[in-house]
Parts: sequence; C-alpha cells; structure tokens
Amino acid sequence: MLSSDQATTMLELQATMNSKVDSDWINAKYPYLRAVAIEGAEAIEHHGWKWWKKQQKDLAQLQMELIDIWHFFLSEILLRAEGDQEEALQLLLQLIPDTKPEKNIWFDGKEINLEGCDLISKLELLIATAISQRIEIDLFSMIMDDCELSWGELYSQYVGKNVLNIFRQDYGYKKGTYIKIWDGREDNEHLVDIIDSLDPKNTNFKEAGYSLLQKAYPK
Repeated sequence: MLSSDQATTMLELQATMNSKVDSDWINAKYPYLRAVAIEGAEAIEHHGWKWWKKQQKDLAQLQMELIDIWHFFLSEILLRAEGDQEEALQLLLQLIPDTKPEKNIWFDGKEINLEGCDLISKLELLIATAISQRIEIDLFSMIMDDCELSWGELYSQYVGKNVLNIFRQDYGYKKGTYIKIWDGREDNEHLVDIIDSLDPKNTNFKEAGYSLLQKAYPK
C-alpha cells in the first residue's frame, strides 16, 4: 500500500503538473474521469480483445496505461477537494484499500464478483464506473494485480514520469529548445537508470530524481 508520505508526494506532483498545463485548472474543471475512460479503452487495446485475429498482451504498455489512469484519478481527487492537498490526501487514503480490495462491486443495480471477472471485464467496468463519475480504487487495485504492478512500482513509475514531465517544461519543452536525446539515448531512458538508482521510500525521492536529471542533462 501507499504510505502517507508517498500519497502526499504524488498529490503535490499532480497539482504542480496540472498548474503547468493550466494555471486555472481548478476552475476549468476538466473531465478527468472521461480521460480515465479513454485510457482504460487504450489498455484494452494493449491487452488485445479481437477474437478474429491472433493478439499478444503487451504487459509493459498495460502498466503504462495504469500510470496514466492514476494521473487522472489524482487530478479528480484534487478537483473534488478544490485544490486543497490536505483534504485530497485524506480522501485518497480513505479510497485506497488497507489490505485486500473489496471483491464485489455494485453497478447498474447488480452486484458483480470481481474475482470472477477477467482483466478485460475489469477494465470495461473501470470505464463504466469512471463515466458514472465514480473513483473505484478497489477495482483499480485488482487491475494492478492482474497487470503485475505493485503499489510501490506504481509510485516509483508515477513519480518518475511526473518528474520528467516537469523537468521538460522547466527546460524549454514548450519553447522547442528542450534536448530530448543525449549520449545517444532518450531522456526517458536516462530516467529509468536514475529511478533504479534511488530508494522510492525516501521522502526526498522526487527531489533526488530531479537533481540527477539536472546533472545528466547536457549543459
């Protein structure tokens, strides 16, 4: 499970990124749960659903879609708290299961046993609940299990992607002056090495990641 410090870090990063996209993002009230639904559909594509052709599940891409979904869940939680990060933290901690997630969920007047659902059915249900303006973290947690993604891995991947996105903005991404490839590798490849060298349990995880990106970035 996520610690309170990890949850705080994620909410801080998401609020910072939302502000970089639009300084008035709270009043704009973007449809973040609509974005969850779209990302869920993309996850189904990476799993493969066409019965008339041979398809292979792409686990790495599925995990990336879950990271994107988590961005939008955090944004929706922050929006419901009107940007108050302490209130958002309490809401997030209430939503995250303490032990094992609930096995049953009510939708459309029916009780659905999630243990009897395959991954695609769970993703479809996540899409349906998101469109219904529901944040179903128990369901999301079970999808994470199916995609071999732990909460610790979700945290480190999420923080890494956000730190990189913020770093890009700070170093000229909008202006077109940002250098995305150096030493023959893309910035996200350098990021993987940096994240692997750090302990995600440390409270300065995000600051250390940003600092190491600064040191690696060509002057």
